Amino acid sequence: MAELKKLTIGVLTSGGDAPGMNAAIRAVVRTALANNMQAIGIINGYTGLLNGEFRPLNARDVGSILQRGGTILQTSRSKRFEEPAGQREAIRNMNEAGIDALVVIGGEGSLKGAHALSQQGIKVVGIPGSIDNDVWGTSISVGADTAMNTIMDAVDKLRDTASSHQRAFLVETMGRNCGYLAVMAGIVCGAEITLVPEMPVTVKEVADVIEDAYKRGKNHAIIINAEGSPIPTMELAAALENMDVGFKTRMTILGHIQRGGSPTAYDRLLASRMGVKAIEALVEGKHGVMTGIHGDSVVFVPLEDVISNKREVNKEYYHMARVLAR
Repeated sequence: MAELKKLTIGVLTSGGDAPGMNAAIRAVVRTALANNMQAIGIINGYTGLLNGEFRPLNARDVGSILQRGGTILQTSRSKRFEEPAGQREAIRNMNEAGIDALVVIGGEGSLKGAHALSQQGIKVVGIPGSIDNDVWGTSISVGADTAMNTIMDAVDKLRDTASSHQRAFLVETMGRNCGYLAVMAGIVCGAEITLVPEMPVTVKEVADVIEDAYKRGKNHAIIINAEGSPIPTMELAAALENMDVGFKTRMTILGHIQRGGSPTAYDRLLASRMGVKAIEALVEGKHGVMTGIHGDSVVFVPLEDVISNKREVNKEYYHMARVLAR
């Protein structure tokens, strides 16, 4: 135990940024310091690990970042790190810098990188940070709640215009492989239909739903389309514009606005809990794991299991979205 307390902990953020990553960094650094460890920030994710972009962090360095979106450590994606040679180089840089263990904050690809390092003897703990909420082994990832609230706010504003002009609005959310954001938006925004990567759908089915809404006297319609759905948004918009469904259709792609903004209270608390738990894992001699939320508890999930399974949309929520759209 005495030896573990002298660990130097590296922390990095990787892949797409997510609101709450800064809160997780803060929690990792301050919990490490509270356990007589040193903390080193790695700039630009795995690219920074390869380039030796290391910066010692103290308690003041992570002050006043709790409310900030994005990540103070910056982030990137690294093809070079995916190769064995790149991983060996990263490990060598860690050893030369005296970094004994690593906390990786990111999504699916980032956690695959964490697992690769773990397989080569590096003490690694992952924290799921993904607005898509597509990481297996946790009910929710850091950033998903904030992104959901951003979408809800945008769709609520679009609904005002849709009602005023009696139009259908086709709104694209993020979600290349997982339809979590789209389904939840469909429920909380009262969409007439939601399209997700996991469920088949045709243009005719979408058109029929919109026409039915018009016939039943609705003065607008909202269609939520995940970016990875079976029908690309621009293709669907063009098809609907050439069909007589009662409403004229307008398209809005929310894009990267969903990644930004100050994290919600929920994401700040979630990120803080996971950051503390990540350091506790290392203190207890646990590594090769990810922090995950099961019920109300933060648990440790083996990285091997995380990368070996695929997170898909909750079919119960998908059904709920369809039922409540009546």
